[in-house]
Amino acid sequence: MDNENTSVLYKETFYDKIFKPEIVTLPNGHTVRRRRSRTPFIVLALVIAILWAVKMTGFDPSEIVRRFAKMMDLMKKIFQPDWSFFPKVVSPLLDTIKMSILGTVIGCAVALPVAILASSNINRNAIIVSIFRFLLALIRTLPTLVIALVCALIFSLGTFSGTVAIAIFTFGVVSKMLYESIETIDMGPFEAMEALGANKFQAFWSACVPQILPVYLSHCLYCFEMNIRASAILGYVGAGGLGITINERIGWRDYNSLGTVLLSLFVVVAFIEFFSEYLRKKLS
Repeated sequence: MDNENTSVLYKETFYDKIFKPEIVTLPNGHTVRRRRSRTPFIVLALVIAILWAVKMTGFDPSEIVRRFAKMMDLMKKIFQPDWSFFPKVVSPLLDTIKMSILGTVIGCAVALPVAILASSNINRNAIIVSIFRFLLALIRTLPTLVIALVCALIFSLGTFSGTVAIAIFTFGVVSKMLYESIETIDMGPFEAMEALGANKFQAFWSACVPQILPVYLSHCLYCFEMNIRASAILGYVGAGGLGITINERIGWRDYNSLGTVLLSLFVVVAFIEFFSEYLRKKLS
């Protein structure tokens, strides 16, 4: 009797409503315990996080509305470029392209052997794999501007620092994407080559390289696109390229000349992106 009274007086708590598994009766008469959906709790936590971020950052949508006219006036000046300034854009623009090309080539070349050593299906030594993956994760945590700033302090100001920074950034990104791609390839041909007496290098070159080469080249082209855009702002930390010119034009409030710089950069980036997309389609 006491047990019956206890069951009658029991009241489901808020915790039970949220986290206690729900008992569901199936059409065949069996019952199963199904975990209750946590979607409302996740949505509530997300809303709280957004509101907290808005308060901490001081984000004010009304400020965007009030400044909209000023923004349009600025954009109007930018979209009326001063083409007489274009001859001064050519040299830093070429520096930006040269930095991107050389940095991408160096970074991608170094990334290939490192990605192989970081692949668990090729390299069976778990310690070496962990060390290389840790180093790659460490490199990827550093933004390109921070790497360029450190390189500028070490190698002095100029395009050399920018090239080294781009190479390090490319090395980290391509190595990460490539070793993940290597771990998804078919290892059957590799194991068959080893069974026939080939050493690990011969088996990898004959069985694995044809599988990863298109993916590797696609990653290289993708990084080259990113590096063209990234190298344009490396001049802010003294790493050469178009960033110095952009910083100067903004400092002088010369928005018409700034429009010339940005439009030139846009044309170059668009051309390289279309060309890279064409090459990636050929590789796929």
